[in-house]
Amino acid sequence: MYLACDNLCFLAKNMYNLCNYTIRQEFFRTKTVKKYGVLNKELKHTDAFVELGSNAAQMVTKSLCKSWKSFLVAVKDYTMHPKKYLGKPKIPAYKKKDGRFICTLTNMQTHIKDGYLYFSFKRMKKYNNLIHTKVIGYHLGTRIIPKGGCYIIEIVYRDEKQFINNLDRNRISSIDLGINNFVTMVNNIEEPSIVINGKGIKSYNQYWNKKVSNLRRIAKAINGSDWTKRMQNLTNKRYFKMEYFMHCTSRWVVDYCVNHNIGTLIIGKNDGWKQKSNMHKVVNQTFTQIPYESFIKKLEYKCEEAGIDLIETEEAYTSGTSFLDDELPIKENYNKLRRVYRGLFRSNNGKYINADVNGAFQIMRKVFSNVKANEIVGAYSHPVIINL
Repeated sequence: MYLACDNLCFLAKNMYNLCNYTIRQEFFRTKTVKKYGVLNKELKHTDAFVELGSNAAQMVTKSLCKSWKSFLVAVKDYTMHPKKYLGKPKIPAYKKKDGRFICTLTNMQTHIKDGYLYFSFKRMKKYNNLIHTKVIGYHLGTRIIPKGGCYIIEIVYRDEKQFINNLDRNRISSIDLGINNFVTMVNNIEEPSIVINGKGIKSYNQYWNKKVSNLRRIAKAINGSDWTKRMQNLTNKRYFKMEYFMHCTSRWVVDYCVNHNIGTLIIGKNDGWKQKSNMHKVVNQTFTQIPYESFIKKLEYKCEEAGIDLIETEEAYTSGTSFLDDELPIKENYNKLRRVYRGLFRSNNGKYINADVNGAFQIMRKVFSNVKANEIVGAYSHPVIINL
């Protein structure tokens, strides 16, 4: 099945590059972008279109048209708000000659029967009844996604379940993301603070960095290669470990909120925080390799399913301002010298609080400025450690 998926994604790449070439030439000549209907009419008799199949080829064309539309919107916004961007938006580039691209099969080419995925697509029919799925919603299509040395088959469906949204919006929890303490979660309902241990993924990141660095050194010495199959296998293993951890953690957080009738969840996030991080080299390497964005995306859709309001907020000045002293997390109150010892924050009256717990409460205060420390019992108690 690997070879069949590989061939489809290779043909999808050919279609992508042909379509992109057509759009780019028109854009350079007239500064306009061809519409999907025009492209489909022009390219439907080309070899790339015919070899991939009309439905899959049309999905590639639609995907590229969306990319160009996003590019034009980004360029227009960049001229008015350049500081929002790391650099000027670039036009969609070609895929490498030996590269691969996502192949999307519509629900006319795939369907689900008795819990198994079936292909109406001719070259994939022999793999019918091999892929088991728990999908019970309306099947929209199937995506074959190249991921390093393997392919991920995603089943796209519309969840038709009706979710009852009856959680209490006044019961609030907030999250501070970190490295050793991957999730520090606090609340206003007199429950202990929670820390989800992140040392496991930190340790595996360190192992991956060390192993890949050593393998790269050996490969360069032997044949001048910069990447090997073994390195790719290690990278795939790391990716799946991270994905599993992010899914487990986001599920645990949502279940905790539902079990405690928490209807509002706040999470701290700064745009461009990885690009602007200025930590010690080793800490910075670990921080930038942990997929926080992936965790937030998984948390978003799980919260939506459970009827929880997820609020994202920037977390500036939350680590150096004091929750116990009812300080607002603003620049005027910021004093990083109060973060003492290892992971402790000292308030102005000499009380100590876990530094990440303090940060999580200040993230809550970013959204609800009327939160008071004396109203939350056990705000400076030691958090409960959760190992997943």
